[in-house]
Amino acid sequence: MTGKAPIIIAIDGPAASGKGTLARRLARHFGFAHLDTGKLYRAVALAVLETGGDPADPEGAANAARNLDIAHLADPRLLREDVARASSVVAAIPAVREALLELQRNFAHHPPAPTNGAVLDGRDIGTVVYPDASMKLFITASAESRAERRAKELRESGAEAIYGTVLQGMKERDARDSERRVAPLSAAPDAVTIDTTMLDADQVFERASNLIARMLAARR
Repeated sequence: MTGKAPIIIAIDGPAASGKGTLARRLARHFGFAHLDTGKLYRAVALAVLETGGDPADPEGAANAARNLDIAHLADPRLLREDVARASSVVAAIPAVREALLELQRNFAHHPPAPTNGAVLDGRDIGTVVYPDASMKLFITASAESRAERRAKELRESGAEAIYGTVLQGMKERDARDSERRVAPLSAAPDAVTIDTTMLDADQVFERASNLIARMLAARR
């Protein structure tokens, strides 16, 4: 990494809005490191579930967060729907968020060499984790289109998925994420919002990458 301050791209938005796909693609395109912060909370949720714990138990969830090994973010079990539901429960616990906050900030400020930038996607990156991010994007879509995407994703992974059930779960998760007392899901005042309901992945990438390219050119 050079002596310059790293470029930090904050991407927030609700589940299945397309922010994860966009974040990974932007990281590859610009040569930045990528961190899916939602997987941190999924990993905590999985750790709690695997030990028979209650995701709503603050002490158990906080202990799991403090002992989290980032290598576990590649665990395919993180994609399970029960883990997704439990992740929004543990994410509402202040002690869990506190335990993971420094990890996220350290990744953003000190991205792995040789990169000089990081793309973080989650729900409170631009508002809480890194409010001074170089660029903030808020990726959203209708609950119906997001449920269709998630159901398709689950079926392709071999899991059974009923659209109505997925939609209901999506709406419940949106409510938990938006109404929680600590770091609720919301767009930062200076974030650029992109609604992906009627856009495909290429169109979303084109809009976002153009914004970042202009920002990078202005910094030179």
